[in-house]
Amino acid sequence: MKLLRVGTAGAERPALLDAEGVLRDLTGIVDDIDGALLGDAAALGRVRAAAEAGELPALDATGLRIGPPLGRIGKVVCIGLNYHDHARETGAEPPAEPVVFLKAADTVVGPNDTVLVPRGSVKTDWEVELAVVIGRTARYVADDEDPLAYVAGYAVAHDVSEREFQIERGGTWDKGKNCETFNPLGPWLVTADEVADPQDLALKLWVNGELKQDGTTAEQIFSVAEVVRYVSRFMVLYPGDVINTGTPAGVALGAPEPKPFLRAGDVVELEIPGLGRQRQEFKDA
Repeated sequence: MKLLRVGTAGAERPALLDAEGVLRDLTGIVDDIDGALLGDAAALGRVRAAAEAGELPALDATGLRIGPPLGRIGKVVCIGLNYHDHARETGAEPPAEPVVFLKAADTVVGPNDTVLVPRGSVKTDWEVELAVVIGRTARYVADDEDPLAYVAGYAVAHDVSEREFQIERGGTWDKGKNCETFNPLGPWLVTADEVADPQDLALKLWVNGELKQDGTTAEQIFSVAEVVRYVSRFMVLYPGDVINTGTPAGVALGAPEPKPFLRAGDVVELEIPGLGRQRQEFKDA
C-alpha cells in the first residue's frame, strides 16, 4: 500500500494512493498514519481490505498539499557515511561500524514544502536517502532474527545538511542536521511488501534540473537489515520511528571548488522509483 497524509500543515488527514493512482480518503477507517497504526496488524488489515473492496471514497487531489506520510514520529535516526561511493568522494575512510546521529522529529516536513536556508549558512547541502519506517518494537534484534521483519515500510527522505555547522563548528554533527525544515519526507509510506529488495533501489537528485546524485542502495556499506539490527542494540526502535540510511555520491561537499552549495531560489528534486518524488524550493530563513 502507498499511505500518505494530505492537508494543511498540522491538520493532515490519512489517505491512500490506489493502484490506479486515485487518492482515497482513510479518515473513516483510521485516525492517522502513525506508529499506532503501523504497530497494529489488524488495523492495517482493515485498511487493506477496504482498499481492495473499493470502499474508500476518492479525494480531489487538486491543490491538495501532501504532508509527511507519518505523524507523531518518535525519533529520526540517521546513518552517516553509509555508501562506498560517498565515502570515496569526501575522502573519508569507510566506517568500521555505522555512524549514528539523530535528527529531531520536528525537522520533518512534507515532500514539496519549502526548505529554509539557515541564517548565516554558506554550505547548505543536499542528500537523497532511503528512509526506513519501523513497524514493530525492535530491541536487541538477535543475529538469528530477520531485521526486515521489524520494518513497516519505506519512504524518500531528504537529509538536508549544513556542512559548516556540521563539520567546522565543533562538537557533534547535530548542529548541521537539525535546522528547521531539514528533513522532507514522502510523498508516500510504501509498505514493506511492495519493496522486494531494499538493496536494489535507485536514488536520484537534481538541483535546478541538473542531475547531481544517481546512485543505488546496492552501494550501501551497511545494508538496511544490518542497520536495523545495529541500531536496536543501542536504542529501542518503536513503531513510527524513522531511520535515514545514508546518501550516495554526488553531494556538494564532494564536488570540486567552488562547491555548489544551495542558495535561496534553488529547486531540488529527488526520487526513488516506486517510493515517489519530492520537489522543494529553497528560501532564506
